[in-house]
Amino acid sequence: MQRLRRWYAWFVRHAARLRDLLYVGFSLVSIVAQSASTSTQGGWRTDSWLVLTAGLVASLSLWWRRRFPRTVTAIGIVAMAGAEIFVPMGLALLTLAIRRRDLWLAVLTLAASAAFVASGLRQSGDLLVLLFTAPFLVGTWVAVGAYIGARRDLMVSLRDRAERAEAERELRAEQAKLGERARIAQEMHDVLAHKVSLIALHAGGLEVNPAVGAEKVEESAGLIRQTARQAMEDLREVLGVLRTDLSQDGADLTPVPRASDLVRLVGDSRAAGVDVRSELALPDDVPASVGRTVYRIVQESLTNVHKHARGATTEVVVHGAEGEGVTVRVTNIRPVAAGSLLPGSGAGLVGLRERVTLSGGRLSAGPTEDGGWRVEAWLPWSDGREGEL
Repeated sequence: MQRLRRWYAWFVRHAARLRDLLYVGFSLVSIVAQSASTSTQGGWRTDSWLVLTAGLVASLSLWWRRRFPRTVTAIGIVAMAGAEIFVPMGLALLTLAIRRRDLWLAVLTLAASAAFVASGLRQSGDLLVLLFTAPFLVGTWVAVGAYIGARRDLMVSLRDRAERAEAERELRAEQAKLGERARIAQEMHDVLAHKVSLIALHAGGLEVNPAVGAEKVEESAGLIRQTARQAMEDLREVLGVLRTDLSQDGADLTPVPRASDLVRLVGDSRAAGVDVRSELALPDDVPASVGRTVYRIVQESLTNVHKHARGATTEVVVHGAEGEGVTVRVTNIRPVAAGSLLPGSGAGLVGLRERVTLSGGRLSAGPTEDGGWRVEAWLPWSDGREGEL
């Protein structure tokens, strides 16, 4: 079996040259037979030697038929016109038609037909018969070669298309992986950053004011424990989704916040000691995707307040209506202290901007005239992005 495989590999590697050898051998056999048929019993005549000599030249030139198809075809036409040798010309036309189907093929086909008619007239042939026979014989070789060449071109085209489709499939798969990683990272940031910042606020309050009394310490410890438990539950839910098939249609990372959760979100910040004033006027029929985006905007804004402006008064304003869109504005005054309880990753506002842009809205964030900070966004009243986080 191993020897057969080696022989097959050798045959595949040298298949082109073996075909060249087969072409040359077949042509030489036909030339020898034609030369012998023109000789008499007494020996070979001049025309027999002419056929043999011209046939040898035309046949041996077939060895270079793939590299110089036009030149080899021209040699075959000359041999046909001078010594009535058809086989080398036919094989050369076959090769030319396989490799190219253009003006050169048409010109050389006409020249081959003319050579066939001219050589036939020297034998006192009927011109009408020759004019009918030449296109049939020459056209048969050209048609077979054109069919083989077109089929080869089609196979090459299909192979290229398959390779491009495979490359594009791999590229789409890689892009889907990168997009899913960014999606998971954004969701984990949204889920955990806010609760961790609340824990840091409660712990920081105990640290800077240790003499608050046992009752206050117990209350703060309870809030820290409750917030930490919620953070662990949220993290467990996110990690649980990672263990399932995220490629399924409709798969979404949980938990999914809603606009009705804004009251609880603001209340958690107040319980952590942040002075938050809110004006929440959002109808109950707000689209789920819009409510989710509004929640994430307020959540990220309050998280940044917890990190960088925990002592500042913050105002949260949310209002909207169908046909007008939803406006979200979170503003805090200039903080008294610039210290930060937690480092920032820099991904929060970037993720918000991407989220708002994908929903068809706009977002701006920057300092105010009095030194504070404001995050303001407008979202269209649309439910067309339910798949977005």
